[in-house]
Amino acid sequence: MDLGLKGRVAAVSAASKGLGRACAEELAREGADLSICARGEDALRATQKELEELGGRVLATPLDMVEPRTCERFIDETVSAYGRLDIVVSNVGGPKAGPFESHSDDDFRETMERNLMTAVRLARAAVPHMKHQGWGRLIFITSISSKQPIEGLITGNTARAGVAGFSKSLSLELATHGITSNVVAPGSILTDRTHDLASQFSKSAGITVDEAIKRLEQDIPMKRIGKPAELGALVAFLASERASFITGTMIAVDGGTVRGLL
Repeated sequence: MDLGLKGRVAAVSAASKGLGRACAEELAREGADLSICARGEDALRATQKELEELGGRVLATPLDMVEPRTCERFIDETVSAYGRLDIVVSNVGGPKAGPFESHSDDDFRETMERNLMTAVRLARAAVPHMKHQGWGRLIFITSISSKQPIEGLITGNTARAGVAGFSKSLSLELATHGITSNVVAPGSILTDRTHDLASQFSKSAGITVDEAIKRLEQDIPMKRIGKPAELGALVAFLASERASFITGTMIAVDGGTVRGLL
């Protein structure tokens, strides 16, 4: 299926590994030109080289999305390099785990800055360019905690619910401009983040990391951890012309983990 992404320009944050990289890879396979960023320059450059081998152009910018003006810089440099911007995939690392009483105000502020305000700032910088061309795709990678809170991730649960409300509000404002805004909510996907959470759980439960991952799998109706490429495929579809009537929604990629009807 041709998704019509050849020649489109996609900016993907935190794209050197994990979910961000999976999204970038799928968009590259569909013919999009890419702008990617991440904190670790070595991993970013290695990813840039591998993405270029898929055939498209790749601009790679090392930066931390939480630092002042970095979201704006990322979008500005993308438009400067390519002359346009069609797709933004907002993705950042997850917050630290722990019970409510272990988190200070600063912990909540840091999570809000990283997991909510980066999405706001990326959209603020990107929307004028998308409005100018009458077409755009905003895709926010969050977590199933946007739908169903995850125990031990109270700051993340709070921030990601905020992203869901932000995206829905944006979708109403931008619908007449040909711009869609959607949330993709991954469950347990085989990334470094999932391995880190399993490691933390294994220590508190007195079990091995492999045993912790097996327990995660038992909570998933499909009885397996998801693959990053499975999420990347959905993001590429939402970025396409074929998804032009899908906006203001949140789609879980979780093997059936979320039990709610909405």
